[in-house]
Amino acid sequence: MFIHRLDDETSLRLFNVGDAEEFFNLIICSKPYLKEWLGWLDYVETVEDTIETIKARLSALVENGGYPKSVAIIYKGQIAGTIGFNEINKGNKIGIIGYWLGEGFQGKGIMTKALNAIVDYGFRELGLNRIEVSIAVENKKSRLLAERVGFVEEGKLREAEWLYDRYVDHIIYSILAKEWKGFKS
Repeated sequence: MFIHRLDDETSLRLFNVGDAEEFFNLIICSKPYLKEWLGWLDYVETVEDTIETIKARLSALVENGGYPKSVAIIYKGQIAGTIGFNEINKGNKIGIIGYWLGEGFQGKGIMTKALNAIVDYGFRELGLNRIEVSIAVENKKSRLLAERVGFVEEGKLREAEWLYDRYVDHIIYSILAKEWKGFKS
């Protein structure tokens, strides 16, 4: 089983079906907060929806040669959020990262550690050359996080995502393997 310790309180690990209720509750409790930037939340209505999401993540292990694409972020024994590769283009060695953290886990440095770890994993274990993240222009916290870890702003995608009642522009950030110098705090 994939488990990566980030510090004494924080780790990354594979989801399992037994996580469904806890993960579902985190999504539901954080929904008002997360809806500002995540457009898929209305599709999660039951624990069974979460079970299907976890099963899909686990089946991605097979298609990715046994390497996980996304993992649970664990903080003090609780699921705090998730991070991983939404897409991996093996031919071009490009990974596109997605992540989110429950509202009650914000401001503790958890996501900085998790993003550092997943970028390092992408370059060292998956052999990627380029890692991207697409972030809504107004999502200042997430943009600062990407910049803090070493991502470079490349440009804006106009009306890149529909968020419930409006389109939002995205900024594309990337980091290349040759630029990666390891963990940044």
